[in-house]
Amino acid sequence: MDKHGFVYVSDWKKNEVRRWKEGDERGTIVAGGNGRGNDVNQLNRPTYIFVDKHDSLYISDSLNNRVMKWKKNAKEGIVVAGGNGKGDSLKQLSYPCRVTVDHLGRIYVVDNENHGV
Repeated sequence: MDKHGFVYVSDWKKNEVRRWKEGDERGTIVAGGNGRGNDVNQLNRPTYIFVDKHDSLYISDSLNNRVMKWKKNAKEGIVVAGGNGKGDSLKQLSYPCRVTVDHLGRIYVVDNENHGV
């Protein structure tokens, strides 16, 4: 839940993230929603969401092996970690499943199949 009381839900089957407020019946798509894929306006099995103090979303885009940042009201995201194929080099991730950002803006990613953070 963010500071405004919105709840964010990742739907890994529909490859989208929705924002819900009390009383919503469908929620609002705030990331993805353009089918499964690896373009910057798409997600492929989003699993975890972190909302920063600027209302930007950080999404572990697991099957794209990347973390995406979606600024508030953006139509596409920015790759902030991984995105260079699946692997174990410094520029790669392998099924990232969690992400968090500290007060200094440092991004921490649980790199599931590489067994690291």
